[in-house]
Amino acid sequence: EGILQASITLDQDEEVITHPCEDMIAQHFELRDEGRAADKWLAEVVRWTWRIKLLTHLETELLGDLRERAEEEAIKVFAHNLKDLLMAAPAGPRATMGLDPGLRTGVKVAIVDATGQLVEHGTIFPHAPRNQWDESIAVIAALCKKYNVELISIGNGTASRETDKLAGEVVKASKGNIQKIMVSEAGASVYSASETAAREFPDLDVSFRGAVSIARRLQDPLAELVKIDPKAIGVGQYQHDVSQLKLSRSLDAVVEDCVNSVGVDVNTASAPLLARIAGLNSTIAGNIVTYRESHGAFASRADLKLVPRLGDKTFEQAAGFLRIMDAANPLDSSSVHPEAYPLVEKIAEKHGRPLKELIGDVPFLKKVNAADFTDDTFGLPTVTDILSELEKPGRDPRPEFKAAVFKEGVETLKDLKPSMILEGTVTNVTNFGAFVDIGVHQDGLVHVSALADKFVEDPHDVVKPGDIVKVKVLEVDLDRKRISLTMRMDDQPAEKAAGQRPASARKGNGGGQRQGQFAVAFQIGGGGDQRQPGGRNDDVRSHECSSRMVRRIGGQRLSESQNRYAMPAPRTPTYTEYSD
Repeated sequence: EGILQASITLDQDEEVITHPCEDMIAQHFELRDEGRAADKWLAEVVRWTWRIKLLTHLETELLGDLRERAEEEAIKVFAHNLKDLLMAAPAGPRATMGLDPGLRTGVKVAIVDATGQLVEHGTIFPHAPRNQWDESIAVIAALCKKYNVELISIGNGTASRETDKLAGEVVKASKGNIQKIMVSEAGASVYSASETAAREFPDLDVSFRGAVSIARRLQDPLAELVKIDPKAIGVGQYQHDVSQLKLSRSLDAVVEDCVNSVGVDVNTASAPLLARIAGLNSTIAGNIVTYRESHGAFASRADLKLVPRLGDKTFEQAAGFLRIMDAANPLDSSSVHPEAYPLVEKIAEKHGRPLKELIGDVPFLKKVNAADFTDDTFGLPTVTDILSELEKPGRDPRPEFKAAVFKEGVETLKDLKPSMILEGTVTNVTNFGAFVDIGVHQDGLVHVSALADKFVEDPHDVVKPGDIVKVKVLEVDLDRKRISLTMRMDDQPAEKAAGQRPASARKGNGGGQRQGQFAVAFQIGGGGDQRQPGGRNDDVRSHECSSRMVRRIGGQRLSESQNRYAMPAPRTPTYTEYSD
């Protein structure tokens, strides 16, 4: 695979001695070989003008333009994936147990209540070398009963499938009252050692902070992931090869957009989450939390004006995104801005309906003519949006919560067999494919040509991070730890001769997609120590170390970490062409 070096050349006949561009330069300056003494010297000047000056300048400029476009595309993919991840379905305010798997150091346990507050933590040692299996089950069961735990969140790191079995025993004993879900640990180690975590849990050991994060990100992924540097979440492609300034600006904009589209509960939101609200900064967000802790919960949006440094302009910008649940005024829990309260009251008064009965009455609100309530302040689009919000006040744009169920007995690469159909979770989407977590401590790749039975221009049109999908195993390369998957159930595993590379990896094997097209990637397991994209122990360094060793497919660079999990799909583009 080695290193790819690009250059710019023009097709020319073998009989032609001079380069076509040299002829163009000579014609421009009206230089011709007429046998004069200086003609050979002038011809050499023309040759050097092209080869030393113009050619190198053009190559630098054109290749620089290509790199800039590639950077923009890579940043766009990262931002797209990050938005899908942040907008993943929340499990909701339910008591949750977080399990951070480990072998020698044990499994870290953290219990958080419905509001995300840590209530108890500890360590169990169900795996080798201590093998305290029964004792660990008893501890987990007792904690679940004591705190009425409804969810068990298991990190997908080392010993995740073994810990999943442990939790399964507790779930069976609960007779359906407890549900276990495996979640991505991406960024958990970064959060554990961060200043934010230190301020939040100053007396808690770093190892337990990760377990708390694992529990909370199941309750509300958005509220927990905003505490982590987006670049540490690991859902992009080539993130360490692009402009870090442009990447940071793009990702920060995505996080802010997601937080504002969902809104936050002022009485439960953390300072990092509040800081992402339009109009607020880290200082004002900290002041809100401090005021809340000293004066109790906010009773109305108007109480926010009592917070130090939260002036009228700031309130005007932020109020619509800050929710007060169970407030005296039901509009305080919606996205209707306080400036529009008089308009809603006018609608209620005109139709003789109490405000509380008006909100949520969809049949009635559908009949309201928005044009009747427009004025110099509120135009037709604004009134229409307000009526839509009143139909479902405080609605969450995120999808309904659901989780993948890994197949019993499939825990390692050796357990995988061709034609096996499994359920998994999409963990990363790139321009060349998608990675899926199927529970074997490695990522499997679904190439773009295997995402659907039709032509796929953009993998994001078919899947996104967090999607639950069914995949079929095509090939498993134990030596290189690669798994080839397909979402087309009619695809059949490729037969290969002994000692021969998979047919799908050989040049020229078509798959219904144009050459140079890209694909999507899924995580199929939780091997945190395996350094897979989006896996555990994903400190930024773990990606930096491998990002320099690359190969190209269809003009795209694959990091070593993705190389490792990405088995060539039903066809691999040629190495000499560039994707559009």
